[in-house]
Amino acid sequence: MSERGPRERMVFSAAQLIRRDGAVSTGMREVAAHAGAPRGSLQHYFPGGKEQLVNEAVGWAGRYAGRRIARFLAALDEPTPSRLFAQMVRQWTDEYETSGFAGGCPVAAATVDWAESVPSTREAVAAAFEAWTGPVARALTDMGVPEERSGSLATLMISALEGAILIARAERDVRALTTVTRELGPLLDGAVGEGG
Repeated sequence: MSERGPRERMVFSAAQLIRRDGAVSTGMREVAAHAGAPRGSLQHYFPGGKEQLVNEAVGWAGRYAGRRIARFLAALDEPTPSRLFAQMVRQWTDEYETSGFAGGCPVAAATVDWAESVPSTREAVAAAFEAWTGPVARALTDMGVPEERSGSLATLMISALEGAILIARAERDVRALTTVTRELGPLLDGAVGEGG
């Protein structure tokens, strides 16, 4: 975080606070304090106020999730759809087992909190999910899943993961995360080479 300028630190901090507290409960002053930025810089960098900051934090989170897909694939000796999904889920089980269940997905939090009442946030969260779904779908296609199924399966993977994150946080247990990994794995791998 030290290489980031104040604006980038505030976007990152907003994403971290939204994932913990939600968009409604995350205040601008709290973001500035978390980022170690002067409060006066908020208006300078985010003239659109909290709405702009939330939307940019959501955009950052979607791009971050999308970029993680390449890193997950690089960590696999033999990439398969089930192994990719297991890597996507493992980042959450690792976090919850080591740090507790306080954090969730900032994109999901902003969706629940603001997407209905703030049209620009609805657009931002939709774009963030696309920034995540697109790389997953491309990875599936590269692994031999027919292109016409890759987008649907990417949506299924992200939907299952987001739902399991919510259940894990509610139960304070990673059971739902391990369950979706186990149950979806064979379905995902079964799509490789379909229709060919």
